[in-house]
Amino acid sequence: MMDALYWRFSRESLDVSNKRYACIGLSNPKSPSNVGSVMRAAGCYGVASVFYTGTRYDRAKDFVTDTKKVHQDIPLINIDDLRRILPLGCVPVAVELVDGARPLPEYTHPDRALYLFGAEDGSLSQELRDWCEDVVYIPTQGCMNLAATVNVVLYDRLAKGNNTRSGPLF
Repeated sequence: MMDALYWRFSRESLDVSNKRYACIGLSNPKSPSNVGSVMRAAGCYGVASVFYTGTRYDRAKDFVTDTKKVHQDIPLINIDDLRRILPLGCVPVAVELVDGARPLPEYTHPDRALYLFGAEDGSLSQELRDWCEDVVYIPTQGCMNLAATVNVVLYDRLAKGNNTRSGPLF
């Protein structure tokens, strides 16, 4: 496996300016139904791949709500540490309700992003948040579940297609 540092330096030196994409990282997801719903969202919004850490999800891998069988087209990859994988050209973005996070409505998405989400019953570690270049949150009156949060972030990215860092090309 390539070291994340390699990918961070390579993404700046290679020409990937004509390719926009998003990947998802899930930190120790708990619920197989939420992972299935995340996979469905990934298919709806054209996500390139989904990574996850932890073993809780491995205990029940049936894609309960992945009725479109997206897992056959989009890789769902278990890794030890989300910081060890950074897809080519991606900017790591933590999605977490914490002090200092930027509200999603005001956020300009990177052309290539790895969005990281915490577990349904927890949050992203400080180490993961520190590793990310951006930290955003969804302003709500209460907590959203993992799948709902992923859907909102991906929809926001799609809706702002003309409002990405490099301009109107999508």
